[in-house]
This record gives sequence, structure tokens and C-alpha cells, in this order.
Amino acid sequence: MIFAYNRDHVGDVLMVIVTDDKGQENRVERKGNVARVSVVGDEQVVAWNIFEASMILGEIEGNGQVELTDEQVAKVNNELVKAGFSEILEKDNDPKIVIGFVKSCKKHPDSDHLSVTQTEVDHGEVLQIVCGAPNIKAGQKVVVAKPGAMMPDGLMIWPGVLRGVESFGMICSAGELRLPDAPTKKGILELPFDAVVGDAFPVGK
Repeated sequence: MIFAYNRDHVGDVLMVIVTDDKGQENRVERKGNVARVSVVGDEQVVAWNIFEASMILGEIEGNGQVELTDEQVAKVNNELVKAGFSEILEKDNDPKIVIGFVKSCKKHPDSDHLSVTQTEVDHGEVLQIVCGAPNIKAGQKVVVAKPGAMMPDGLMIWPGVLRGVESFGMICSAGELRLPDAPTKKGILELPFDAVVGDAFPVGK
């Protein structure tokens, strides 16, 4: 679950992104300061919008993806109840942009520029990630955007299929992470080998 806030461009609205709608038609139901966004047909909830967010939650720090305190999440849930919705939001504290280790890297069976990696992201958790960077190889420490991550430009990362192969995340370049002085040359960011797998990566710093 991702919390996003951009007062300058969207207004005083907290956006809560629950899951990928996969391009399906959405239905919006608004009650008071709460709007529930669900998929037409199966009514799966994919997002919430909380209007007048700063009035309800107090100061919201950051721009883009933001971290809410436990108290603020409780206030969001209270607002949902007041509006007559039955759902409860649970805060996900696991970092979504983390340091990873490329355990293996093989050529994609149906592409001459893609590679299929098995990349460890934390305590033995391994994700299959398809990567198009020319400098990707086994043995690297890299930055991984796991499913459910929001990139600095607002792009959401979800599981997908690239040329017939499933991919569960993205191995990031310095430019995609909006790092200062990021090189223009295409390629993923390589980290020092003493970087700790599973640690959150400080995006934009």
C-alpha cells in the first residue's frame, strides 16, 4: 500500500494506492471526504482518495510517496468508518526500494537485449526480474524497486510479463532514482559490495 501526496499539483488529497488496476475500468464512490476507487464488475478496491487530508491528519511531510505515522493511519481509518465504509487500511512498513544482490543473470529466451535475473532482496527472498540494462550481470549489488514501489517520477512498479517472461520488480538506474549527477549513459546503478541486501535505499539522496 502506497500513500502519495502532492498538494501543489493535486490539492489537499491523500492518495492511497492499494493495488494495480491493470487498466480496467474503475468506479468511484465518494462519501464525505472519502472516495473509494474499485474495479467495475468485481468491485476490488484499488485506491482511496482522502480529501481535505491535512485537516484530518495534520501536517503531511513530503511530496510524492509519503510515510504516515501510525496515528495518521488510525485517523484515515476513522475517516473511512465515519463515511460509512467497512474496509480498514493496514500500514505496510516494509521498504519497497531496497538493496539487492543479483544471484544469477541469463539471456532472455526471446530477446537479444533483455536479461532474466534472480535477485535476492532480503533474507533469502529472491525475485525474478527482467532487466534491459547492458551492464547487468551476476554478482552485483543493485537497487531494486519491488512490486508496490513508487518511483520518484510517480511510476508504480507492479508484477508484469516482458516478452513472455514474468518479472517481479525493477533493477534501477541512477537516473530512475533521481540521484544527483546521475550519468546519462544507459545502465543500472552498481553499488559497493559492502552494501547490505534488504536495506532500504535512500531515494533522491
